[in-house]
Amino acid sequence: MAEAKTPAPRKKATKTKHKTPSVANPGRVLKKSRYTKAETYAIFERFHADNPEPEGELDYVNAYTLLVAVVLSAQATDVGVNRATKHLFQIADTPEKMLALGEDKVREEIRTIGLFKTKAKNVILLSEQLIRDHGGEVPEDREALEKLPGVGRKTANVVLNIFFGHPTIAVDTHLFRLGNRIGIAPGKTPFDVEKAMEKAVPAEFGRHAHHWLILHGRYICKARKPECRRCVIYDLCKSPEKEPLDSIPEIALRTRALIERQKAAES
Repeated sequence: MAEAKTPAPRKKATKTKHKTPSVANPGRVLKKSRYTKAETYAIFERFHADNPEPEGELDYVNAYTLLVAVVLSAQATDVGVNRATKHLFQIADTPEKMLALGEDKVREEIRTIGLFKTKAKNVILLSEQLIRDHGGEVPEDREALEKLPGVGRKTANVVLNIFFGHPTIAVDTHLFRLGNRIGIAPGKTPFDVEKAMEKAVPAEFGRHAHHWLILHGRYICKARKPECRRCVIYDLCKSPEKEPLDSIPEIALRTRALIERQKAAES
């Protein structure tokens, strides 16, 4: 009699892993948003109710120091930039004062920041250009800003948004990740995400949209592992990386209830 064969053990089903989207590796990009206009409105309504007046985390005293701080923040943390510019902005808060300081001194002041040599050179060059072409003032114009040394589209958008109040979308690594991970504004490049976000964000939330998303990506929807238990839009999110929870997070319930109360009071 033939010996009965032991059946091969079944392989456990493995959960599909989703690679976190990044500028260098966006992965498979959706052709359109996962959300309807009403769903997108609800997301930003939730962000607004939770944090009505979000602020950037770079320290500055005027348009010029904001511009310099954003230039210095490339491939550096806001905390590190603030630490380096605390004394720098006390002694040089205008293009004229920065030029008087000189490149060597600027380099010494920001030596704790990555790429400090190149950045010091750019700070001096953009200061010279501001004096020569704009009377020492920071222009309220994206094209003019992008002509300054060390200033790209993202930097220009940050300055236009924070200081001049324009509803621009500054796509950093956090916002790029969220645009694709959440699926609210997918795109293969930062520019694609910026344009998709401009179309998606309701006009009344345009002023603060990029702040909410950057803060959300920095502290909640983190690159390695989203902290869904602390997410204010958990029940609205359609990301495949969303963590299954037994209940909706308290912050999401609380903020949803706040919105409902406000609407009831207005009706």
